[in-house]
Order: sequence, then structure tokens, then C-alpha cells
Amino acid sequence: MTVVKSSLSDADLKTVGNALQGALVDLVDLALVAKQVHWNVVGPRFRSVHLQLDDVVATARTHSDTVAERASAIGVNPDGRATTVASGSAIGSVPEGWIKDTDAVRILVDALGAVVTRMRERIGATEEPDPVTQDILIGLTADLEKHAWMFQAESA
Repeated sequence: MTVVKSSLSDADLKTVGNALQGALVDLVDLALVAKQVHWNVVGPRFRSVHLQLDDVVATARTHSDTVAERASAIGVNPDGRATTVASGSAIGSVPEGWIKDTDAVRILVDALGAVVTRMRERIGATEEPDPVTQDILIGLTADLEKHAWMFQAESA
């Protein structure tokens, strides 16, 4: 069933829809991973890392809503179901149990790096077919890169 009609061609809609869906999956998983690490981080830098993780969660959740709503606005059904996220995310798994603060930082550096790499690919893919979506992806990638920088500085 198609409820919302897009002004994009079918080919452009497919490209943009794939970019938005991939971004949604990565953002939802990033929020889940950061929250899991947040709950289990331990060590001398517990408080600062704990608070940084909440910032990542807030950013990922805000942008996931923006991405999902953009998909809906152009007639693409966003899919944030657990099975979809689990099968499509670029982020590796988080270890079970307590996580040392230094390991927490490494996990986030890796997770953010994986997501940023894929976001930059999506920015390129959406340049021609939909500059509006590209603009959304550029803004959210800038926010993710800022978090990546902060976690990398944490591990220096």
C-alpha cells in the first residue's frame, strides 16, 4: 500500500529510501549500544564516560526520529524493528558484563567510526537524487563525528 506519494523518481526514491533505512538502522543500534555500555561501564573515569554515553544516546535518538520522519515524508516505510536493526547494523556486538572505562571508550570509537563511514557513503549516494535528505545526513554526520572526536580524545 502506498499512502504518501513522492516527487522523486522510482529510481531516486529507491536510492534515498535505502540510505534513510540504513541510517535509521545504524542510529537505532548506536543508541542501544551506547546505552548498554552506559549501564555497564566501570572504572576511574566512570562518571565522565557515563555522561558522554548519554550524549551519544540523545544524539542518536534525535536523529533517528528525523531520519524516520524524512523516510515517511517521501513515502518510504521506516523499519526500526529489533530484527531489522540486528541484521543491518554496521556496529559490532557489545561484550556481556561490566565494561572497563577504557574498553567503553574503544567500543564507542569503533561504533562511531563504523556508523560515520556508512553515513558518508549515504551522503554521496543522496547528493543527486535528494539534496534534502543529503542535508539531513550531513548534519547528523557532523554530530556523530563530534562524538567520535571526543571519544578518540578520551583514549589519547
